[in-house]
Amino acid sequence: MTPAGRHYGLDWLRIAAFAMLIPYHVALAFSPWHWIVSSGHAYPALVAPMAALTPWRLGLLFAVSGYAGATLFARAGDAAAFAGDRSRRLLIPLAFGMVAVVPIEMWVRVREAGYARDYFHFWLFDAWTSGTHWGVEFPSWEHLWFLVYLWAYTMIVAGMVAWRRGLAWLDRAAAWLAISRRLLWAPMAVMVAARLALLFVIPERQGLFRDWAGHSQFLTLFLLGFLIARHPPLWRALHRFWRPAALLAMLGGAVTIGVEVAYPGSAMPPHALMAASRAGRSVMAWGMVVTLFHLADAHANRDHRWRRALGQAVFPAYIVHHPAIVLATWCTLPLALAPAAQAAVILTATIATCGATVALARLVPAFGMLVGVAPRAARRGGIAPAIC
Repeated sequence: MTPAGRHYGLDWLRIAAFAMLIPYHVALAFSPWHWIVSSGHAYPALVAPMAALTPWRLGLLFAVSGYAGATLFARAGDAAAFAGDRSRRLLIPLAFGMVAVVPIEMWVRVREAGYARDYFHFWLFDAWTSGTHWGVEFPSWEHLWFLVYLWAYTMIVAGMVAWRRGLAWLDRAAAWLAISRRLLWAPMAVMVAARLALLFVIPERQGLFRDWAGHSQFLTLFLLGFLIARHPPLWRALHRFWRPAALLAMLGGAVTIGVEVAYPGSAMPPHALMAASRAGRSVMAWGMVVTLFHLADAHANRDHRWRRALGQAVFPAYIVHHPAIVLATWCTLPLALAPAAQAAVILTATIATCGATVALARLVPAFGMLVGVAPRAARRGGIAPAIC
């Protein structure tokens, strides 16, 4: 695959990774883990399958996003055009989401903490405060942190490619990784070492300027996706070593799942087990990326009449799905529904909200721009969706 080419298999991976987000976030409301709002039911049986997804689901999206970034850079022709295009396609939806979408979620948070005003009063007067209010930190990106991180990583790469030595360094790193088994073990070693070095030194908290543990994983995976797109020999390495990568992913996942099951919810494991769990997550993250990239290239790199429509739906559905789940969960609490019925209502409401948002984005180009849907002319030209 050339840098300017489209990889249909990775399109399918991105679509599948998003499709997992909705049931995953619905399940969070029913799990023993602390989340924004609880359904009132907690099922320890959910811990194991969710712990099997947690280490790699977002890392996969960052790796795919890095790959897409390389293809878009090849089309843009220079770093300035690349940075400008990515900023428009990421920051406009981010700004819209912060104004129109995130306040819904923040309102539910403060209502859970005792806030008594309605949503319109909250949006007009209280949503734009700064600091901790009603036990909630303002402002907050909420689920849109992904766009913030993605934009920041894209700007880092744009700066590196604008600096010729930086681009040469990336090319040398890719050539080094393509030798022997380095693509298999070197990223795991870097991610594990960085995660463990930070574990008991810096708190694990989201935030662009404080989430160093997250950046040590996500930025690494983003850069690896970028390198894979630019250097076809890395694809050959992926195909050679996907089986040991899958085995290592299973071993790392077994450690992580074991610790999560033994210490569910807010229970704190001993330091040694916590370190083993974090190392297992890093191993699983890269092992799954290698495995899924191989499978996507070997078995799914073909177009389908549904691919474009589904791909275009990812960004707008991503923006609205999280607050839809939070609001639907909160609204079902007074109904005292049976757990299965409650989950079905939340899932149905979320899918309906996503579908309505996608339909409106296609009908109204101005709204589509706000939620990351490219104009029709750009879509016909094959522009990749902004979320990756």
